[in-house]
Amino acid sequence: MCLGIPMQIKSIEGYTARCEAKGVERDVSLFMMQEESLVIDDFVVVHVGYAIQKISPEEAQTAWELYDQMLQA
Repeated sequence: MCLGIPMQIKSIEGYTARCEAKGVERDVSLFMMQEESLVIDDFVVVHVGYAIQKISPEEAQTAWELYDQMLQA
């Protein structure tokens, strides 16, 4: 099983995006999403440093709500 983290793109330079989630920023590779049109403020699922899927803001919010519930249990 793997865990993907929803993150919001804050800046893009080439195939690298600066992404943020819950106040934490990371550099994320966009290499695996070369065919996808990504812009600042888009949400992506990040796994081991790579963006692997574009998602809606609602999907990102739902994922974080579930993660928060798991952490509280």
